[in-house]
Amino acid sequence: MLSIGTPAPPFTLPGVQAGRVRRFSLADYADRWVALFFYPADFSFVCPTEVRGFQALYPAFTAAGAEVLGVSVDPPDLHLRWVEELGGIDYPLLSDEAREVSRRYGVLDASSGRAQRATFILRPGGTIEYLLVSPTNVGRSIEETLRVLRALQSGQQCPAGWQPE
Repeated sequence: MLSIGTPAPPFTLPGVQAGRVRRFSLADYADRWVALFFYPADFSFVCPTEVRGFQALYPAFTAAGAEVLGVSVDPPDLHLRWVEELGGIDYPLLSDEAREVSRRYGVLDASSGRAQRATFILRPGGTIEYLLVSPTNVGRSIEETLRVLRALQSGQQCPAGWQPE
């Protein structure tokens, strides 16, 4: 089981960004913070609210020196159609069709064969600094993910509700 302070499992997956399919490797982001989120399915009810939420705050994540990566078990061609329907997404959506990455991160729901709703924040170098798994029917707070990223970057003791100044 993965935990805070352990290395994030490496991966290379196909994904979509800027209207095209290419391969993405976690190693490509080794010098940056990474907000890595897994979600159950494209064209579902809760997932588009999160994907759009990360899109709305993507400029704030990049301003904080972080990259956002979304992962589901859906194939790249489905991601392409979904991203178009959503009006565009600037960050990569990756395809874990073999379910190996979801399995290595401990977020594969064996009964559905889909990734659970999970969030990981990785420090430069690939150490897991934060992880959260949410119920499938409850969307995560992207604002809270950004707040936690900024708190981790601050190196301070950060009480509940802490906000950067």
